[in-house]
Amino acid sequence: MFHSHLIASQVQEHLGLSYKNAQQLSEITDSLPTQPQWKRDEFHVAGEAFELYHRNIIECVRALYGDPKFANQMVFAPERHFSKKGQNTFRIYHEMHTGQWWWETQDAVEKNTPGATIIPIILSSDKTQITLFRNKAAYPVYMTIGNIPKSIWRKPSQHAYILVAYLPTSQLQHITNKAARRRTLANVFHACMGRITEPLKVAGASGLNMVSGDGTVHHTHPILATFVGDYPEQALVTGTKTGDCPKCPVTHEELGDNMNPGLKDLAKILDALATFDEQSPADWNKQCKDAGIKPIPKPFWVGLPYTHIFRSISSDVLHQLYQGIIKHILSWVKSVFSTTEIDARCRRFPPNHHIRIFMQGITMLSRISGKEHNKICHILLGLIIGMHLPGNRSPYQLVCAVRSILDFLYLAQYPVHTTKTLELMKDALDCFHDNKVIFVDLGIRSNFNIPKLHALLHYSESIRLFGTTDNYNTEYTERLHIDFAKDAYAATNHKDEYVQMTRWLERKEKMHQFQNFIAWRTDPRSLASFGNEQKLPQLLPERELKMPKHPTQRAVSIETLITQYGATYFREALARFVAITLHPELSANQIEQRATGIFLPTSTVPVFHTLKFIDAQSGATLDAAHAKPARKDRWQRPIPGRFDTVLVKVGQQSETRVKGETSSTGQKAIK
Repeated sequence: MFHSHLIASQVQEHLGLSYKNAQQLSEITDSLPTQPQWKRDEFHVAGEAFELYHRNIIECVRALYGDPKFANQMVFAPERHFSKKGQNTFRIYHEMHTGQWWWETQDAVEKNTPGATIIPIILSSDKTQITLFRNKAAYPVYMTIGNIPKSIWRKPSQHAYILVAYLPTSQLQHITNKAARRRTLANVFHACMGRITEPLKVAGASGLNMVSGDGTVHHTHPILATFVGDYPEQALVTGTKTGDCPKCPVTHEELGDNMNPGLKDLAKILDALATFDEQSPADWNKQCKDAGIKPIPKPFWVGLPYTHIFRSISSDVLHQLYQGIIKHILSWVKSVFSTTEIDARCRRFPPNHHIRIFMQGITMLSRISGKEHNKICHILLGLIIGMHLPGNRSPYQLVCAVRSILDFLYLAQYPVHTTKTLELMKDALDCFHDNKVIFVDLGIRSNFNIPKLHALLHYSESIRLFGTTDNYNTEYTERLHIDFAKDAYAATNHKDEYVQMTRWLERKEKMHQFQNFIAWRTDPRSLASFGNEQKLPQLLPERELKMPKHPTQRAVSIETLITQYGATYFREALARFVAITLHPELSANQIEQRATGIFLPTSTVPVFHTLKFIDAQSGATLDAAHAKPARKDRWQRPIPGRFDTVLVKVGQQSETRVKGETSSTGQKAIK
């Protein structure tokens, strides 16, 4: 023990540290100032005490708005983008500031406060399990602002989201009446959210001065723009009866119709809620029911300026499409076709880019994740084409229905939309509704009153208002559960955990802020001068070639390359490459002559079996090429080789497409 203390003392002395152990480091970290700070509120409902851990939402907005790291990418005003092709002009939607909501809100605010700057608030809440056992849950609320581009939101390392609160997770099991329990839980949720969003009422209406990351003072109006969540969260936020649409007045019995009547009447709902103190409980409940809302005395969004909560509910690709409609489509397909044949077709798919081969099939999968549903969508249409329906029915309508849903799925995820692509989305959805009767004829469905299917009608409207769907994707906040809930809980001793979780998060934020400060002191130019120029995203992201750090095989003989890899002319090609590298000024004939006299001093070369093409911005893998010879596994079973075709562009021609030309022999040659 004495020896370990001596070593620690020597390490501290040599490194010049101001602490000797982890406890002293934590004490130093806790002494540093931090904004925003955590607060604990306690209130009692139905004989039970609830704890709400939250931060001042205005201070959270200040922290994001004034972060110097985002200064050169912040957006302060709405824009309209257009694309002109021939005689047609199309409106373009991508970032939130290109949507119609920001324009309309800016016009409304300008009437009272000319020159104001809008700060769109994006809130998201979702309950998540933080333990594998004991059924322990957390209920975090996240926040970000629409002034920050979406390319930053999707990177957790950029810290563009802030954890605003931990909501109570009690289920009120002591209330035996289920209806009363649901009403109480809804009231608790809105009471907590009302406490969190209360500062937005005055700040959104009157505005307040806020300093951006470049040091400029703006008169800002933080306004709730969108609320991101799955269907249960949407119904809870809007006070909608489960099974109905949280955005429009369509009831559960009408969800299967291809009809979008517009948003719910917010004025009528607010009038009904305002009579809470004037009527008897029975009359007030009936008036709320007639208005299309649950009897919630004080929804948190009442009084929020320039906020239409039913318009603010955003589309959700993850839960509505992948974990919703695609999940339904898969169950319907499995009800129609032989599961044995479906699984056999899964195994027979040839390997290809971005294609996952389900060697055990897909019919026996359980608890399928959104990522797995995404992989299944890649092969779904190929699975059903050519399969026979019972009674020798024509599969035309079934194939059209599945194809149209897949078309809608991929169109909905475009990073850039135009008025033309929105029309294509509508056409795809109309095609599904025109052919969905096949599932009724086959006895699979009697109706299509599915809330997640009806929600697809609102996608075009959400894109026009708030930009493309990757501006309000629940996948971002699902990923945040790991950092802000699961890891935070794992760092505690599981007793009075929220006090420890909030302290742990504060320490992490302080270390992150200190790291940014050190980077700025080391290189002040890291804080680039502010520029409000926004580049239009490309439909095809910029690619970078990424090679593994180490080769798959360190020494493969040239003979093996020729016989097993199929590189028949490897020696000649390598000699020609060496000659071109040494003498780039020579002509082609001179290069060939030089190559014949080059002696290769090695008989083996390192070999890479895989190379990847990654997105230059996000780092995500866009494509991959494989070159693997046939081999045997540990049980000596043969594994076939895989050699992907790669087309290489030579020269600096601007044209990048592959096209065919008829050669002198009459055969097609690829250029």
